[in-house]
Amino acid sequence: MINAPTVCQTLAGVSPTVGLLDSGLGLVPFAVAVHHELPHANLALAMDPEFAPYGALTSAQIEQRALFSARTLVDAGARALVIACNTASVHALSAVREEFEPHVPVIGTVPAVKPAAATGAPFAVWATTATTGSAYQRSLISMYAGDINVYPVACAGLAQAIDSADPETIDIALSAAVTATPREAQSIVLGCTHYGLVADRIEAAFDRPVALFDSPQAVARQLARRLAAQVVSEDPAEVVPAPQSPQAPLSPQVSATPQASTSPTGRLTHVFLSGKPGRLPAAVEAYSVGRELLALRKTSE
Repeated sequence: MINAPTVCQTLAGVSPTVGLLDSGLGLVPFAVAVHHELPHANLALAMDPEFAPYGALTSAQIEQRALFSARTLVDAGARALVIACNTASVHALSAVREEFEPHVPVIGTVPAVKPAAATGAPFAVWATTATTGSAYQRSLISMYAGDINVYPVACAGLAQAIDSADPETIDIALSAAVTATPREAQSIVLGCTHYGLVADRIEAAFDRPVALFDSPQAVARQLARRLAAQVVSEDPAEVVPAPQSPQAPLSPQVSATPQASTSPTGRLTHVFLSGKPGRLPAAVEAYSVGRELLALRKTSE
């Protein structure tokens, strides 16, 4: 019997460029999670400050902006795409997949409703106003938590406050979200990719213990599986487990596994701001995971 190699073994020696897109800093923890899972992959980032926040746009506008950023990243050499934005995933994932798959795998972000529901306890879903009001989130809750009390909480202004890295503004937005969260909720699903950047502040804002469910590591693992499957399709002599369906919700509970024992070679090679080459905003330094991302910049920068 032939033992199938692991995802990491299959990708050993492969150095693809992974493109991540979001309106702002929400892509930062996902980029670092990708680096941990695929330490030899280069990273290209597309932020969209001229059109942020996406929650203020129509569905058609969000789709247009996501496609624009995706094209920018693919033109820069991205071999896979991560839509590191829940709002963009809700409104644009299908359109981006239709344009780029199967040649370029496209991974969306899904609020971690399924693992939160698996606890059997009531929970809240914090998200932008656009995501909170979406049929997608309602169907996700109905599918996985139909018999559990779930409390959607629209966190107005929180993503923008995180982008600004202004502590006072963040605390004001957090206070409003905590007030809107019923005490019965024992955990919080972070339904916006920005929110993980202030996970410690979210926990500190409550007067009781709450568990947080986020998804960067799960998205990074799904990306690794999709890339491994792509490598195998190009070399049929390889044998690896079949990738998980791209539509399947991702569990955020398993820690990332290093790809190999060799030193990481992946670097942050491109940053685009609304389609134009640029640099990461200064606000990224306010977050520990942001400083980790800054350390991956090419030495030539």
